[in-house]
Amino acid sequence: MKNYKLLTPGPLTTTETVKKEMMFDHCTWDDDYKKITLSIIDDLLELAHVDKEKYTAILMQGSGTFGVESVLTSVIGEDDCLLICANGAYGKRMAEIAQHAKITYKMYLQDFDKISDAKVVEELLQENPQITHVSIVHSETTSGILNDIEAVAKVVKAYGKTLIVDAMSSFGGVDIEVEKLGIDFIISSANKCIQGVPGFSFIICNREKLMQSKGKARSLSLDLYEQWETMSKDGKWRFTSPTHVVLAFAQAIKELKAEGGIVARNKRYSENNRILIEEMAKLGIKPYIESTHQGPIITTFYYPENSNFDFAEMYQYIKDRGYAIYPGKVTDAQTFRIGTIGEIYPEDMYKLSSIMTDFLNSKK
Repeated sequence: MKNYKLLTPGPLTTTETVKKEMMFDHCTWDDDYKKITLSIIDDLLELAHVDKEKYTAILMQGSGTFGVESVLTSVIGEDDCLLICANGAYGKRMAEIAQHAKITYKMYLQDFDKISDAKVVEELLQENPQITHVSIVHSETTSGILNDIEAVAKVVKAYGKTLIVDAMSSFGGVDIEVEKLGIDFIISSANKCIQGVPGFSFIICNREKLMQSKGKARSLSLDLYEQWETMSKDGKWRFTSPTHVVLAFAQAIKELKAEGGIVARNKRYSENNRILIEEMAKLGIKPYIESTHQGPIITTFYYPENSNFDFAEMYQYIKDRGYAIYPGKVTDAQTFRIGTIGEIYPEDMYKLSSIMTDFLNSKK
């Protein structure tokens, strides 16, 4: 199969050194392996800017959605009520999880091209005092919008509610001061901005709130408290862990630090995104999200106007020349998406622009 780079929001293109780590077969009970898990936990807490006495981190087998489901089904009790802020597919997915788990919830639905408004959140908290938890997606990859979690967090904390943030595609690529914002549970995945590979999610938790969740879980394998209780002792996962993925992730964290940390990585991603939008503008291709709220992770673009355009044909044309992009996910417009994270650099943006120019010219 011909190799190509992923211009997607994760899985993403990884370094050869990260891939190489997966060539080693490790035993889950081995002390050296358990030490790797513990070192990852320490590194994640450092990246989140939290006091290790007040926060902890838990690794959970499965995709990012497994991590989100683990939190929602473990920390929200039968007498609690969740307010879900949704302006994309991943906010809506939280509602699906709540429905399946019979969690009481209310929805705040916003247009996909607008951020969740902290003022509306406050109004909903005033009108619904039974709400105990609030959840929001930080980087909503449905559109590429970056929600203002700082403004929402300020309101949620003022009302004494528990805040759950899905930072799946932003943690490690956008600096988030978790403790300062008062985030109680923040969820991300190994195959996003830290630039590991798929296989587990991770949750950074307020210890006090985690302790309060004991016995509330609606699932055996996704029980967040039980996973923590086992893992916190010596780094042993409760059930079989994705050993190769863990080794790759440990290497990916080392490479994040070597690059200069989250600030440096955000700078690279943001530059990728800036160049991409500028180059697309030259082709008459407009972004779906206005610049104020456009995140550096992935950008949604409208189909080009006045062009004999077929996305599937363009996708294959681009893939044959070394890159894979994403179809659109918003439902009210014809769009496609291009990611700017992973082992991707400005030169990749220019190469992509050149390929798309050739494709569009061939359609004239």
